[in-house]
Amino acid sequence: MDLKASDRFNINSQLEHLQAKYVGTGHADLSRFEWAVNIQRDSYASYIGHYPILAYFAVAENESIGRERYNFMQKMLLPCGLPPEREED
Repeated sequence: MDLKASDRFNINSQLEHLQAKYVGTGHADLSRFEWAVNIQRDSYASYIGHYPILAYFAVAENESIGRERYNFMQKMLLPCGLPPEREED
């Protein structure tokens, strides 16, 4: 497949548009930690928002559905632990 310069520009502009519109798609300056946090928070939000998945987790962990919802919301605060310290340049 041979891409022309105009095709590459069009693909890049579409990608930039998606990245501006949807936070979870990331951008060039997104660190690995920030990307992982976005993925974890999206997952927990999906678990909370879809009742059958939430019920499945509740049965699997032998907890009430309300307790599982609460646990997932607590995990959304720091889903990947504390952020790593940034090196000063």
